[in-house]
Amino acid sequence: MAVARHRSSASPLAWLYAALIVYASLYPFTGWRMPGVPLAHYLSLPWPRWWTEFDLASNLLGYMPLGALVFAALVRTGTRSWPALGLAVVAGTALSLAMETLQNFLPQRVASNVDLGLNGLGALLGAALGWWVHWRGGIERWQAARDRWFITRSAGGLALLLLWPFGLLFPLPVPLGVGQVLGRVQEAVAAVVQDTAVAAWFEGWAETELERAALSPGGEFALIALGLLAPCMLAFSVARPGWRRLVLVLGATLLGCLATTLSTALNFGPQHALAWSTPQALAALGFAALLASGLSMAPQRAAAGLALVMLTALVVVVAQAPSDPFFAESLQGWEQGRFIRFHGAARWVGWLWPYAVIAYLLARLGGREEPS
Repeated sequence: MAVARHRSSASPLAWLYAALIVYASLYPFTGWRMPGVPLAHYLSLPWPRWWTEFDLASNLLGYMPLGALVFAALVRTGTRSWPALGLAVVAGTALSLAMETLQNFLPQRVASNVDLGLNGLGALLGAALGWWVHWRGGIERWQAARDRWFITRSAGGLALLLLWPFGLLFPLPVPLGVGQVLGRVQEAVAAVVQDTAVAAWFEGWAETELERAALSPGGEFALIALGLLAPCMLAFSVARPGWRRLVLVLGATLLGCLATTLSTALNFGPQHALAWSTPQALAALGFAALLASGLSMAPQRAAAGLALVMLTALVVVVAQAPSDPFFAESLQGWEQGRFIRFHGAARWVGWLWPYAVIAYLLARLGGREEPS
């Protein structure tokens, strides 16, 4: 079965998920050295003496989304289902083979033929699940629903909207306050130029986390509100006008609350899962939801312009916020546990999401507006 060609959010999501796999496979990217054995030596090793059920499950399940996304991306661009199934399995297995081979060069990683087999099986299961959904007509139904809710050229916007809650899982200085990367960039630049002829130019340029004063109540209120308004306005820039936009506002609010609750539970324990929901935070969310509802009839280009303004304000305000004082203790737990690679991926999404949206919206504003 084949479908007509469509711009699909599965394509950018597949590339992004592959990038996250690369990050997870090669972290911490330090200590590169030439291996003392042939690169393909691990392929002939016996079953390892030490293994855990978590390792087996994570290697199997980790590649299932990749297989499903690659299959969906291929089918949505016109490839027939059986070739798409085979190509998705080959792509997932080839990526795993490359990652396991590169792990030979990292002293903190161990190349494993078991991991390779499980990764390939995971890609197969994911692609098979995608094939089954396609066979049952799920992709066609999704396309029909997408045509009712969103404009034709909405693949990039939908991919960014789907990534937003994932970025919220990294501990944030304020609920929904994504994009806190500017201060770290300043610190990195100051460290690079240290002891050089231009070091004096950057003296005092970057404040440390301890030097940053806590946000005022008004600043915190504004940051939380902007954190919800930004994805809402991004959604409006690709959504058709009408009552569906109000549903998107409700969905964004609930998704933001759920992701923040999960993040708090993962980082500070289930007993503190709702510690973020202070009266001020809830008031800011309510205000943002009401304001977004009032702006739901804005034309697509106006929504994109408002989203740019709100995202710019978001990254400016969040750059002034210090990290949570309890974050260092939480981070140590992540680094010593099994979830450090997941944590690192969520961190990068949370840091870069606003900037990726700004680039996407600028590209949209540079083109012509699609009729609703």
